[in-house]
Amino acid sequence: MTTSRADELLRKPGDPQRATFLELFFDLAFVYVLTQLSRVLSQDLTWHGAFYTLVLLLAVWWVWCSTATVPDRFDPQRPAIQLLVIATLVGSLVMAVALPAAFGSQGLVFAGTYVAIQIGRSLVLLIALRGHELQRGAGRVLIWFCVSAVPWIAGALVHGAAREALWTLAVAVDYSAGKLRYPTPGLGRSPMSELPSVAEHLAERHRQFFIIALGELILVSASTLGGNGFAPDRTAAFVVSIATTVLLWRIYIYRAGELSAAAISASPDPARLGLSAFYAHLVMVAGVVVTAVGAELVIAHPSGQTQPAWIAVILGGPALFLAGRARFEYAVFTRVSRDRPIGLLALAALAPVMLLVPPLMAALAATAVLAGIAISDATRARGHPPEPPSPPGGPL
Repeated sequence: MTTSRADELLRKPGDPQRATFLELFFDLAFVYVLTQLSRVLSQDLTWHGAFYTLVLLLAVWWVWCSTATVPDRFDPQRPAIQLLVIATLVGSLVMAVALPAAFGSQGLVFAGTYVAIQIGRSLVLLIALRGHELQRGAGRVLIWFCVSAVPWIAGALVHGAAREALWTLAVAVDYSAGKLRYPTPGLGRSPMSELPSVAEHLAERHRQFFIIALGELILVSASTLGGNGFAPDRTAAFVVSIATTVLLWRIYIYRAGELSAAAISASPDPARLGLSAFYAHLVMVAGVVVTAVGAELVIAHPSGQTQPAWIAVILGGPALFLAGRARFEYAVFTRVSRDRPIGLLALAALAPVMLLVPPLMAALAATAVLAGIAISDATRARGHPPEPPSPPGGPL
């Protein structure tokens, strides 16, 4: 049987499915990306600032997701695939540099780079898959990125509310097309078999990106302490921030994080479960970004009057994380532990009270809620056999 050039680029059935050093190298760019997103929100702690940050987060997350799925199907040892991933890394860094002024003077740089990454990657894969059955899928993706490019570029050429509306439309097109599996006239929609579904690879990529997000939280905490000095209250705030980071990691990895690969393997629809996990991780990463903004505020201003916007990020970051973590747990076990919604209710109940205490005390309260959840997890596990994954529709 003759092997085509496209076949040479694809992973072979017996190839290792672990994430590669190339993918870890690519992820390094997103430490800076997430730091820049935190900066966007910290510079404008208003509903407008939150909206801007959300739109930009959705854009950079889609770049990461679209690139992370490439090594799921293609051999990352091939020079062509390595060059494609590295080119995306460079483009991601350019987007990151433009992030703080994306809704201002750097709109065209941000949108133009985003469009170049998405269309460029899709075009390269379309050419590489020439004559292969997967080429139709690459064609569908390319067409939809060309469609979303119109509001992305048009939005960059206008200002104010017009840019907000057009970029919201662009994000909606990108995510809706992915959710609907890129339905295209004449080409149909991508079958589920074309979606990423390698359990070990998907689960490892999820975990790696979440660890990258926690790395951004550590970086922000350390740099803020270094820039403000080792005063006792600031040092205490730094310790609280690191404790929060450890607790986020512990709650994430406990059971659902460890068993996500097994859940994807056990699911009768692994591709759909993988997509569900992607979206759950988006919410968790958003929670970590918001938590980093709160940590920066608390370390820089541990004492004094706490402003309502500060409470929103100090308590809202952990709340977002818990919401995404609950969704992730449901994807793995088809149930949600009671301590997740209890933690969310506790954070909401604490909000008005925390306006009366210094920022450091508000951060300590959020950390205490997370600690309670982590302790509950450990207590529930003691003396009980490990619970097997039972994804929706999968074996019990």
